[in-house]
Amino acid sequence: MKESTVPRINLAPKLKRDLSLWNPFDYLLLLYWVFYFPQAVRWYVETRGGGDKLKEQKTWRDTRQFLRDHPVQLRLGIQGLLLTVITPLIICSIAANLGLSVNWVGVVSGVVFGVVFGVWFGVVSGVVLGVALGVALGVVWSVVSGVVFGVVSGVVLGVVLGVVSSVVSSVVSGVVSSVVSSVVSGVVSSVVSGVVFGVVLGVGHGVVLGVGHGVGFIFAFFRPDNWLIGLFAGPQGRLFPRITFLPLPGLTSTLQQWLQQDWETAINNLNQYFRYSRQFIPVLVAINRVLSQFPEAEIIYRVSRLAENPSDWQLLKYASAKLFFLTDSKIRLDTPARAAAAGFWYLHQQDTEKAEKAFAVVRSLAYGEEMYSLAQTLHRFSLAATPDSIASLEVAPIAPEPSLRPQTWQAISSLNRVITEIALVQGSYSQQTRSLALNRIIGELRDITDQKAANLPQAEKELILSIAEKWAKISTSIAKTVGTVTITQQIPNLYTIGDPVIGKRFVGRGDILRELQSMWSGDNLSSVVLYGHRRMGKTSILRNLEAYLPPNVSVIYINLQRLATVTSLAEVLLTMAEEIAQTLAIDAPEEEKISQHPEMYFNRYLDRLMRQILPEKAKTGLIIALDEFEIIEDLIEANTLPRNFLGYLRSLVQSSPRLAFVFAGLHTLEEMTADYFHPFFGSVYPIPVSFLSPESTRVILANPVGEDEDFPLDYTPSALDKIYQFTHGQPYLVQLIGFHLVRFYNKQVFELQRPQDIRFQVEDVEKAIDAEFFQRGNYYFTGVWKQAKQDAAGQQEILIVLSPHLQGLTRADLLSSTGLTATTLDWALKTLENHHVIECQDSRYRIAVELFRRWVSETKQETMT
Repeated sequence: MKESTVPRINLAPKLKRDLSLWNPFDYLLLLYWVFYFPQAVRWYVETRGGGDKLKEQKTWRDTRQFLRDHPVQLRLGIQGLLLTVITPLIICSIAANLGLSVNWVGVVSGVVFGVVFGVWFGVVSGVVLGVALGVALGVVWSVVSGVVFGVVSGVVLGVVLGVVSSVVSSVVSGVVSSVVSSVVSGVVSSVVSGVVFGVVLGVGHGVVLGVGHGVGFIFAFFRPDNWLIGLFAGPQGRLFPRITFLPLPGLTSTLQQWLQQDWETAINNLNQYFRYSRQFIPVLVAINRVLSQFPEAEIIYRVSRLAENPSDWQLLKYASAKLFFLTDSKIRLDTPARAAAAGFWYLHQQDTEKAEKAFAVVRSLAYGEEMYSLAQTLHRFSLAATPDSIASLEVAPIAPEPSLRPQTWQAISSLNRVITEIALVQGSYSQQTRSLALNRIIGELRDITDQKAANLPQAEKELILSIAEKWAKISTSIAKTVGTVTITQQIPNLYTIGDPVIGKRFVGRGDILRELQSMWSGDNLSSVVLYGHRRMGKTSILRNLEAYLPPNVSVIYINLQRLATVTSLAEVLLTMAEEIAQTLAIDAPEEEKISQHPEMYFNRYLDRLMRQILPEKAKTGLIIALDEFEIIEDLIEANTLPRNFLGYLRSLVQSSPRLAFVFAGLHTLEEMTADYFHPFFGSVYPIPVSFLSPESTRVILANPVGEDEDFPLDYTPSALDKIYQFTHGQPYLVQLIGFHLVRFYNKQVFELQRPQDIRFQVEDVEKAIDAEFFQRGNYYFTGVWKQAKQDAAGQQEILIVLSPHLQGLTRADLLSSTGLTATTLDWALKTLENHHVIECQDSRYRIAVELFRRWVSETKQETMT
């Protein structure tokens, strides 16, 4: 890479240590800074004193603590006060020794004046302005009051006053950030002073004094002496003039050459002149001339670099506005360079509407469309001041890479996500959904203010931070109302009772599904028995199986209740074949052929399916799920199926490692004592289907429509605990309670016109468990009761005895209360435990499901009596 021929100048002070209270040369240096290099005072506080933040302190206690934490600023303030007091005394003493008349009262008053103003400005405006203004006012006014007023009059007095006012204005302009503004204010103050003198002293004296004041002001404000020194100093160095506003000859052309040769280095140099001198006129002239010479394709990029980190944003303003307008300078958009500079200026001023108009002028240039879109987006975002207005914003399109402002687009992407989340909050009824969305909103906005802010371009940084802070306050206000929603129409009842739960509403069986996945992810598929009590969710597991298995495995679901009326083996196998054909969208076997030789033809059908049809469909495995498999036992008992039917099914499983069966029903393998079940004992794997966990129960209740949708009603934690206490996680009863609570809410609000909280309490749950609830759940209760009459004797007697006892009974209590023999009691207790009807804790047996206990207590006690 070619080395730049443009020197990289550094006009900052070269001091590499802190000023000392005990070094007299440091006082001379500070005095030189105040009158000849006032920018150095600001540099010293910023680089060595921790920044001029004293004015931000709210109380005297905060001010004292700040000065303790920043001793450099404390020492600088003390040095300024000492200079304000000592310097006038030394000067006036010398004047007195030279025979001049000294008004010591004036000297003291000037010192007091300087000290008071220095302290006051230090507290109000910071140490920089306090020290500079205090020393300047104190020294100059003391000398003027003590010496000059005693020896001069008329025009000379006007000159002196002009010098005083101009020196003060000069010092102020040296330490404030905007040099251009300070020049305008200085000129205005000069004119105003002349007018005031004319009014107060009369026209004659006023003219004389005004003329003198003007002459003195021009000399001291523009400092031609400092300008003359600059003629010999060159573009940099210790003698370079810091306080004259008069343009140095040749500086403009030098800056133009630098800008044309090395834009980046030249921009650094321009900022040095802006920050550490008052040569802003050559800087602005050079910028405007060179920008007008660049090809239009480079304009926006060049101006963006100029706006990267300017020492004074007036540089951007006057790259498009006329200089030295006493009124607000009009921004011009008549050239691409001026329009681009105006766009970045308006972004910094957070005037997004004008920035959008400015960048619209240069949309056709390189990066023009990006900057126009950026300004337009930030304009829309800045106008959004309510949750609804933010939620209604369109998500902003992100500029493709490579972009001019990648960091800004990253922040806009975060704001886009905030818009999406606020729309979710505003449109959602679910308290959990709204709460999670608010957490994500706060995280995105905090990421902008804490992380992304450091890398944001200076032009739009404050604008983006103000948008983020405003939206954060809005989000905080929303957080106070989470859960306070208005429902204007009946809530659809989305709880599933009776039918299997399919799709995204199916939750809570992850342990069983993971076990099945592990068994069916290899080359050999194992057959399984899913067993559990009625309404435990076995059918729901079978109906959702395929969604959790590898895509090359097909699941055929067959409800064996369809076989309840069949009269032959041929009808059973034909029904199974038709289900397979319908699921896989293939032809079913011919009924006539399968009727003649059912087993042989079904074997051929499966063989063709496994060898030809499944591979054509990119399938390598087949699982046949037989629901309600106790129907098989009924068919065998009725001689509809041969007693070796399960042996036949086992032979099918053994014929191919890629074929397996899933049986779902009430019986466990241990209870299958009939001979026709024995062949399967060694070839199937038993998996119990029991109650839901407390967490799964909460998920079902809070999100009956699935995680991706909103449900307007909610539950208190104690209400959820109460439902689990009532149901023990029995899936059907959990859904049934939710169903009745929705009906209860709709009736209260829309039929009876009574207020009802959208968050269910324990009292609401207890109200939902009424006679209608037990009537609707009768199918489940009677199913469990009838099942307790099968197999082991004495089960129903045990349930009746246990039903009045919430805390349960011991085995000895049951033995004495039921009248059963010890052997019968133990066998019945074991069966009831296996079926999860009762549970034993601390040697006490109790009915597992509280609602079933109540049902038994209310409907079967008279039977026992």
